Amino acid sequence: MSEIINRVANSPIMTIDLETYYRTEERVIFDLKDYLFQGLVLKEMDFRLALKQINWEQFEGKVVSVQCSVDAIVPVWAFILVGTYLSKINVDYILGDLDALEQNLFEKALSAVDPMVYKDRPVVIKGCSKFPIPLFAYGKIVSMIQGHAKSIMYGEPCSTVPLYKAPK
Repeated sequence: MSEIINRVANSPIMTIDLETYYRTEERVIFDLKDYLFQGLVLKEMDFRLALKQINWEQFEGKVVSVQCSVDAIVPVWAFILVGTYLSKINVDYILGDLDALEQNLFEKALSAVDPMVYKDRPVVIKGCSKFPIPLFAYGKIVSMIQGHAKSIMYGEPCSTVPLYKAPK
């Protein structure tokens, strides 16, 4: 009887698992709609007073999306002002919705990737994940490694969809 050889494990293929870049902190929305006068407009003095009364420590260990979920008159400075409070307690936040937050988190995480690691190597971008990986992250990693990798595939090492092959 012949020995079973795992050709996938022995191949030069490198796998990128975007799940390893996913930050697992709780996502929280700070919604400015809760501070609007009659649900329509922000009154500066009332807003500043309300922000001073918030227990900001409740956001520690979380990542925050600062947004306004209703169509209202909210000046840009109001979003920024909330950010100054979050910065004081070293909380990662974004001025925008949850999609913008996820994109920002992946942008930061993927900026640490050295594309030269994939030079002249076949690469598989893993498809399955326990966490919701934004479409942005797939596009970002491909744009980072395409000029270096020998080929790029999507899926699992045993079943992939070819995406790119470097010219010879």
